[in-house]
Amino acid sequence: MAANILDLPRNFSLYTIPAAWVISIIPHFYAVSLGRFDNKNPRTYTRDTEGDQSIDKATKAKIVRAEGAQQNGFENLGLFAAAVVIGNVAKLDNSTLNTLAFGYLASRVVFNGLYIYGTTDMLSNVRSMSFLVGVGIIWTFFIKSGNVLKDQL
Repeated sequence: MAANILDLPRNFSLYTIPAAWVISIIPHFYAVSLGRFDNKNPRTYTRDTEGDQSIDKATKAKIVRAEGAQQNGFENLGLFAAAVVIGNVAKLDNSTLNTLAFGYLASRVVFNGLYIYGTTDMLSNVRSMSFLVGVGIIWTFFIKSGNVLKDQL
């Protein structure tokens, strides 16, 4: 029996695409729980929060950061999904697919936490590093897939 999920003979990478979507939306639900969200005008939430005098400054900042984390997650989701799909098309081995896919998810969880709660320069720099790790994982998918497919197409 394999020691961990990354070494299993089964490929879980395609399941990480909806998981990445969930990880991307969670900060929004958190932000909504902190303020006065108007579902009739959802895209004005951050702007409306800034003018709301009943919410303290620290909470307003946390709402803005959580909404930023959500937006960043969705901005990267398409590229991640394409990377996972091309990794499967190239038939990368399951261990590689699982390791890269779960590594990306981990980088996004860390990114979200640091984005929402990181209020110092050091934590914002670590957040940027976690973002770059995720992007590096995406590029790794494409490069490994390209190396496999270059002589086949």
